[in-house]
Amino acid sequence: MEENHGKTGFLLNHSYMRRAYRNAKVLLQWIGFAVLSGVVVGSIGGVFALCLRWATDMRNAYSWLLFLLPAAGLAIVALYRFSGYKDDGGTNRVISSLHKNVETPFRVAPLIFIGTILTHLFGGSAGREGAALQMGGSIGNFFGKIFHLEKADMHLLIMCGMSAAFSALFGTPMAAAIFSMEIVSVGVMYYTALVPCVLSALIAAGISGWMGVRAEAFPIQSVPKMTLLSGTEIIILGILCAGLSIIFCIFLHKTGELYRKYLVNPYLRVAAAGILVIGLTFLVGSRDYLGAGTDIISRAIVEGQANPPAFALKILFTAITIEAGFKGGEIVPSFFVGATFGCVFGQLVGLSPSLCAAMGMIAVFCGVTNCPVTSILIGFEVFGFEASHFILLIVAISYAMSGYYGLYDEQTIVYSKYKSKYINRNVKNTVK
Repeated sequence: MEENHGKTGFLLNHSYMRRAYRNAKVLLQWIGFAVLSGVVVGSIGGVFALCLRWATDMRNAYSWLLFLLPAAGLAIVALYRFSGYKDDGGTNRVISSLHKNVETPFRVAPLIFIGTILTHLFGGSAGREGAALQMGGSIGNFFGKIFHLEKADMHLLIMCGMSAAFSALFGTPMAAAIFSMEIVSVGVMYYTALVPCVLSALIAAGISGWMGVRAEAFPIQSVPKMTLLSGTEIIILGILCAGLSIIFCIFLHKTGELYRKYLVNPYLRVAAAGILVIGLTFLVGSRDYLGAGTDIISRAIVEGQANPPAFALKILFTAITIEAGFKGGEIVPSFFVGATFGCVFGQLVGLSPSLCAAMGMIAVFCGVTNCPVTSILIGFEVFGFEASHFILLIVAISYAMSGYYGLYDEQTIVYSKYKSKYINRNVKNTVK
């Protein structure tokens, strides 16, 4: 009896040791991939961020560069077409690669790098995160092919690259680690990617910081106590920002449809968009809506100042730029839209414009991406924890009220926002 008991115990211990060995082997494997991704993508992301800073400084120093925007657009389209990458799906293609096995080729990385620099240098209204996600995803896909990984493991490496690139550009490793796991499918988090995404994001942030890339941080002027009145005002702001995020998404998608319907030729389309941006810039009498507009976001949050029509004009400039074929992204413009709108709201209701600008920024971001956890973490990393109660409240409201709209057509709504129900629908079916 004792002999059988001892034999059973030995077998159990042996089985446990085998499982522990297997788990440790997998963990070490992904630590290695995460270090590789963090170092490589973080270095490229750091160079990219410095190039974007140079492009912005050059545009601000030489105002005549704006007149070359149509030519820059033609160069971007030609570059993509001569590289054999005519059907550029942007960030949508990276998302598709994670649940539809659509490949994101390595040549996307240099293409989006050059295209985004040209867009920012000559005054297109665009962000940079779209470029980061595409670069990180294509490099991750490249590593997956080199190491002959299975499709499932390759997906993890793509997410790892996306997190590293996002972290390198924004200096927000917590949000970057979660974003790539959350953006693909609403209602489902890919926790299997947690270790590689966290490590690669932390390493990339450290490398880009060492290279001189500053982490995004906007101190809020004053954070009032959470009271019934201030809480109610933040709830109202969250509802309005959710509606604004829907308008932003619809306007971008509809602008793209109009371009494709009436300006079929991509060269004609991008040249016309460049001319239109130039004309609008002189019509409104301001260059605030060119590039990413980070300085305007800072002004709204740090100084509590924003022009009332700024959020609407940024939507217009961004839709004209991005949907025509210029490169960059829509997330930083969504920050701009939310921050300026929130600032004006705060001025109107008498609640700290600085706080409302910060809350508007993350509320619109949440609405356009459907990523509440990432939104909360961005709030903590960029604004600090003093406004944590307001951050939690406005993100929850925006997530619930923004419906099933989003920036990325290929994002899948797996579970309903309102019921414990499996719905499995794409954002594109909602927008269109």
